[in-house]
Amino acid sequence: MPMDSLLLSRRDLDFLLHDWLDVTVLTRHPRYADHDRETFDAVMDLSEAIATRHFAPHNKKNDAEEPRFDGERVHVIPEVEQALRVFAEAGLTGAAMDYEVGGQQLPTVVANACMSWFQAANVGTAAYPFLTIGNANLLLAHGSKEQVDTYVRPMVEGRFFGTMCLSEPQAGSSLADITTRAVPQDDGTYRITGTKMWISGGDHELSENIVHLVLARIPGGPAGVKGISLFIVPKLLVEPDGSVGERNDVVPAGPASTTRWATAAPPTPCSTSARAGTHRAAPRARWATSWARPTTGSRTCST
Repeated sequence: MPMDSLLLSRRDLDFLLHDWLDVTVLTRHPRYADHDRETFDAVMDLSEAIATRHFAPHNKKNDAEEPRFDGERVHVIPEVEQALRVFAEAGLTGAAMDYEVGGQQLPTVVANACMSWFQAANVGTAAYPFLTIGNANLLLAHGSKEQVDTYVRPMVEGRFFGTMCLSEPQAGSSLADITTRAVPQDDGTYRITGTKMWISGGDHELSENIVHLVLARIPGGPAGVKGISLFIVPKLLVEPDGSVGERNDVVPAGPASTTRWATAAPPTPCSTSARAGTHRAAPRARWATSWARPTTGSRTCST
């Protein structure tokens, strides 16, 4: 008889999923027709095993040896990368996403139950896929096909990770007070300048690329939150063939998760397919820090 987990009570999770929520009823819906109680239990077993073997063992070490910024690079203990590789290879990043983008098309409630194992085992390491899943879901809901192909598919594969860059030092929790600007360029790119902070996973070498979702204002937009648009800003520019190209000008400014970029020289041109119209969606962005250079950005949506 298997020993009870020290992370979570599997009995409680099974009760919530099957006795209370009766999740197998969802398999009557065409989207979940390929699944049944057996597949739900199997992915829960897999999540528990990975969380126990690859996430929990370095939980204490994560706290004892926090990520370190040496002025150029962010250093993270090697166990984090190893755990995240196993997580991605198991297909858990796209657990609730469409087959079309490489997901498993599980009900969200089941995918969330699976994620609870990783948050219980090691909330620090689990934050990387947690943010990436949210990033990918936003692009699936509001992005163009080009944006999904360019950024979401690599995130589902575990090659790219995602963040959200919302607040700023002077704004705190008041997004209406953000001042980051995104100026449209003749080639369809955006010149983005400003400073963001509290960016979890803002820089690291755990993946091929980092996809930042950045809130900024376009000149002429309305005041307050209604004038805010969202931009895709990759750490490394993505070429038309999907390969990772030169580094964008996104640079961490310090260990407080502050990311800065500023104006000066014109941005390096990069092709985008921004949608027409004010405060609509658009593709990719380039930004700079150290208060010296700009960046290029692509809009995805606005409020």
